[in-house]
Parts: sequence; structure tokens; C-alpha cells
Amino acid sequence: MSGVPSDDSRVLENFVDEAGRLSSIPVQRKKRLAVLRWLVEDFQPARLYSEAEVNRIISRRHPDFAALRRFLVDEEIMQRRRSVYWRTGSVPNVGWDPPSWPEE
Repeated sequence: MSGVPSDDSRVLENFVDEAGRLSSIPVQRKKRLAVLRWLVEDFQPARLYSEAEVNRIISRRHPDFAALRRFLVDEEIMQRRRSVYWRTGSVPNVGWDPPSWPEE
């Protein structure tokens, strides 16, 4: 897995199969973070995603998209506002509501 830190690479070898699917979600936080850093690469920087889009993208890698989505947000690898998601650090001025964001 090119471009992946060597520690992460070792973890991914144990948790990602040849088809690119996650075999299980690591319980150990350090290993789970390696998986989450790998998973977030499926999301484009500076792009907003609906919850349905996030679920669909994550489900390509593992059926428990809800747990992985929650881990991505809890670990601040992705951000969420209302039902809109984006990669952390990739959307400037997140304090304002773009007109396309749904109302609460």
C-alpha cells in the first residue's frame, strides 16, 4: 500500500483483504486509527458529502458503515455538521452555512 506509513501498512495487511475490504474493525485504538486514516482516503478533500453518500462509500469497505462513520467523526478525521460530512481540515470557514446545506 504505497504512500501509507509503514506502521499503518502493517496494520492494513492484517485488516484489509485482497479485494480492499476491511475484514474487521480493530478494537485497539492505534490500529483502528490506521484503518481510519486509510478509509478517509476514499473521500475527496474540500468536498461535502451527505450522510447517504458517506454510508455508501464506507459500505464498499465494510458492512458496519455506521460504526466506521462514527469513529471517523469521533476521532476528528472527518467533521459533521447537521447531516453534511467532510474531511477534517479540507473545508474552510465551516462556521457558516452554505445555501445547499439542509436545515435542521
